[in-house]
Amino acid sequence: MPTVQFTANLARQTTAPTCEVAGETVLECLDAVFALHPALRGYVLDDQGAVRKHVVVFVDGTAIRDRSRLSDAVSPASEIFVMQALSGG
Repeated sequence: MPTVQFTANLARQTTAPTCEVAGETVLECLDAVFALHPALRGYVLDDQGAVRKHVVVFVDGTAIRDRSRLSDAVSPASEIFVMQALSGG
């Protein structure tokens, strides 16, 4: 099953453990994690269900392309990593 990990910054805000979940897309995997830990959803997704502006999601080391529908495919061996993006100057 795909593994979903969250940056330590998110873990400081709410429960954000590493999870192995079933799913064939980023959306399916994140929905499975959010079912277990609902408070995470608001930190990762906006009210339209898209990835928040200052959050980046990687699948196997590559940033996802579909930040709106989260349709990027994952394999059973995939590692999904969710982190807050840095901004500023």
